[in-house]
Amino acid sequence: MVQSAPTLLYVNPSTGNDGAAGTQSAPFKTLTKALQSAPAGATLRLAIGTYNSASGETFPIVIPSNLTVIGDESTKGKGILITGSGRYLSASFGGQNVTFRLENTAKLQGVTVTNPETRGTGVWVESTNPTIVNCTFTNCQREGIFATGTAKPIVTDCTFFQNAAAGLSIVREAKGEYRRNTCQNTGYGIAVGDNAAPLLVENRVFENRAGVVLSRAARPVLRGNIIERNTESGMIVLETCVPNLGSPQEPGGNAMRDNGEFDIQNATNPQVTLVSVGNQLNPTRLQGAIELLANEIPPISTNPAPKPVDPPKPDPKPVDPVKPVNPDTVTPDPGVVIIDPPKTDGTKPLTDIASHWAAGFIQSLVNKQFITGFPDGTFKPDTVLTRAQFAAVLAKTFDLPAKRSGSTFNDVPSTFWGAEAIAKADRMGFMAGFPDGTFRPGQNLTRVQAIVALVNGLGLSGGTIGSLALYNDRTGIPSYAIDAVSTATQRRIVVNYPDLKQLNPNRDMTRGEFAGVMYQALVSINRADAIASNYVVQPSLNAIQFTDLDLHWAKDFVLSMAMQDYVRGYGDGSFKPNDPITRAQFAVIAARSINPAPRVTTRDFNDVPATHWAKAAIDQVVSGGFLIGDASGKFYPDQKMTRLQLVQALVAGLSLSGGNAGNLSKLTDRNSIPANDQNTVATAIANRIVVNFPDVNQFTPTREATRAEVVAMINQALSRSGRAIAVNSTYVVA
Repeated sequence: MVQSAPTLLYVNPSTGNDGAAGTQSAPFKTLTKALQSAPAGATLRLAIGTYNSASGETFPIVIPSNLTVIGDESTKGKGILITGSGRYLSASFGGQNVTFRLENTAKLQGVTVTNPETRGTGVWVESTNPTIVNCTFTNCQREGIFATGTAKPIVTDCTFFQNAAAGLSIVREAKGEYRRNTCQNTGYGIAVGDNAAPLLVENRVFENRAGVVLSRAARPVLRGNIIERNTESGMIVLETCVPNLGSPQEPGGNAMRDNGEFDIQNATNPQVTLVSVGNQLNPTRLQGAIELLANEIPPISTNPAPKPVDPPKPDPKPVDPVKPVNPDTVTPDPGVVIIDPPKTDGTKPLTDIASHWAAGFIQSLVNKQFITGFPDGTFKPDTVLTRAQFAAVLAKTFDLPAKRSGSTFNDVPSTFWGAEAIAKADRMGFMAGFPDGTFRPGQNLTRVQAIVALVNGLGLSGGTIGSLALYNDRTGIPSYAIDAVSTATQRRIVVNYPDLKQLNPNRDMTRGEFAGVMYQALVSINRADAIASNYVVQPSLNAIQFTDLDLHWAKDFVLSMAMQDYVRGYGDGSFKPNDPITRAQFAVIAARSINPAPRVTTRDFNDVPATHWAKAAIDQVVSGGFLIGDASGKFYPDQKMTRLQLVQALVAGLSLSGGNAGNLSKLTDRNSIPANDQNTVATAIANRIVVNFPDVNQFTPTREATRAEVVAMINQALSRSGRAIAVNSTYVVA
């Protein structure tokens, strides 16, 4: 069951009134008042304007636990300026001048923050775990964000520009994740001190006095950052700090270049040898003891730095633009075996899985003849899997078009038993080698490597970084795997045993765990029906947001579909649920969500050229039996669909049955349904896919179907097979 939507309050410093109700038509004037009035779980939406003492704000502004403050994420808060300062007594640093203080699970999104007070801080995070996304911190007289105590914030996609001391300061025992942020034209881009051990991933730090400065005993982990053109050094390492700059299993991927004095200055005392693995570093630009492993000398950067504010305008193009959908063909093969020893004949019962947590996944894959066990009748679900064994399963299970030319691995000779399978898995895009030209076939496969392989090979997308908050050990996810794990989480591919909150990304994967994620991947592409398991990670609907759905009747349907990337919104952050849907737009949504297998021979339509934005999706839904063209060879891609046509398409494409005249008794307008179509509508009702708004008893067959109605009915269809969350709605005809 999906919970009801949280309270939404509006704030407008120009037209609002703190005596108002906080609705869209009667907003509050101050954020201060809105926070005082907000119930638990509320979202506060800010209008363009300046929020300061003159407009009635009281500083510091405290965002309590489980409350969200949202401005405009698409512009990183441009035009929504919160400027001011108030005194806060920090348990670890005494009196401070602060604009915001965030409690546990508080969220701040899409605002611009300025603290003009001497030694002023934009956001103070002390021993809490808030989320700060798509904000701009500028002209703060000390730093944009200060994390201290045992703080574990998530700070992503923020801009730190022209702050006096630092963009980010992370000290004491603080950790947390700082991803894809930009730090420019400030004192220190990022300062890490004391015993802090943050995860710094894919940040851009440039044109500051110094890029990243580490002091005392800091232990940050750096992955995929670009640190360049800072006036002094790119990274300065002081005292007893030891940054994690990569390992043989997880290269750093950082690029440090063109900094004024040194790219890395090792000034530890006593001198500690720093180890750099897989980073772009010029050995002539380093100072102190630094051991370089799998190093790359970076090219000289000639590209200008990106502007810190004013990101590109949203694309007005309607959403549901499509990438071509590959008809991922799963080929049943009785010879599929997870490992390379002699296989069974596929009929002998497995003797060691009856009480195993993954028994359902294993037996289902065996029944489909995708895998088999050992000759002695066992499956050995708790033994680990090697990379070569995993490649063998992928090569035998999938037969997808090549995404790239094959690689030559220096540790996979042509005589190796798995050479052909490894080459095929590589060409299909499931697996790749390491920077040193090896594949390491005998190396045990880690859980995160399996997830990345499945997401990449199947071309899945749609993850949001907020979904990673489900995992207590998310800081251990390698930088290269963030997007893939996010996508796998949203699509319910991740299987965690025994604790749903423990991803254990770098632990060797067992055969049972492999069966779980493999089966869930097949579910996500409509090649298997979901089975009940307590260990499939269920994503949070809160990870997805649209600006025009807060009070809409179809919100839960849309979020259920959007969190798996079955539907998308527009560039301005809206979903436009009440817009009518065209045949081409329906084809895109159906192809992406249902992913129908071909049943009939498709045809070329003279009004759908090869360059048409939805051609691949149209071809797929036509071959899947959902839509047809007319005798003249036209498809009419821009023609609006009626609600009756929507139901006809779903019943035909999904091969539904089971309706009878009694199902229509619920409809007060049943006589308006053509006689030849009454059984079709009755069948849809019997299968609980008809959604009627605003009157559940009115089908209105000739009215144009809206985007919300299409999404709601497809979600109902997918929930029947466990591929989407079942929504408890009074508008489903039962």
